[in-house]
Amino acid sequence: MKRAPSANQQFRERLKQGSLVLGTLIVSPSPKWPEVVSQAELDFVFIDTEHIAIDRFELSWMCQTYSALGIPPLVRIPSVDPNAATMALDGGAAGIIAPYVETHEQVQALRGAVKKRPLKGKRLQDALDGADLEPKLEQYLNQAANQTLLIVNVESTPAIDNLAEILRVPDLDGVLIGPHDLSCSLGIPEQYDHPKFIDACEQIFRQARLSKVGAGIHFWGDLKQQARFLELGANMLIHSADITLFQRALQHDLNVLRSTETQGKQASIKNLAI
Repeated sequence: MKRAPSANQQFRERLKQGSLVLGTLIVSPSPKWPEVVSQAELDFVFIDTEHIAIDRFELSWMCQTYSALGIPPLVRIPSVDPNAATMALDGGAAGIIAPYVETHEQVQALRGAVKKRPLKGKRLQDALDGADLEPKLEQYLNQAANQTLLIVNVESTPAIDNLAEILRVPDLDGVLIGPHDLSCSLGIPEQYDHPKFIDACEQIFRQARLSKVGAGIHFWGDLKQQARFLELGANMLIHSADITLFQRALQHDLNVLRSTETQGKQASIKNLAI
């Protein structure tokens, strides 16, 4: 009997086919958070261990919980380190996002950790070099590879220059723009509406989609600009972050309350004057 595709496999297929997938950055390890987040009907969650202090135990707990709710957790590892990728996958990550990737060789090394598990050493290198594998082993590896995602951050001009080679690495599922680092590499820090930045994003999205690889960006700006990225060809959008969305909602509500108080005082003063 053929098994139904898992949530991870379905997500991977949608990403590579160009379907729109939406997620957000999750910072909080609170036990209450997964239940709340699941109500938003996200396609995935993004957990960042490059810039956020999440230890291995917390990370595994978060991954296992979101997976149990049918929400694939994508984990950005601290550096382009195959061992770190393996550790995150062992903890329950549905896929790996590697930061600041610039070369074909870096992606190949990550491919070994993400798509050829549990091979290691010379056996792994032979497989990456294209050596024939025993049929049962090849089938086993392919089945496992369909359940995990390999996504790399493209966030520098050298990465753009090498993008064609990066996209030729087999098993790559997606490229994700890191807007802050990319804008700095382009010499226009945080100028996300600059034509140079927009052109770079469009180039990355277009090349990725032509290679049947998902094209994404993590962005926290206004919704109009996020919609523009989708118009330029992105099909994967990481919208803001839980902590940022909380801050905005809290600030909005507090401003409304302060405005209400001010209006109330003004009305009282006016009534006294009458």
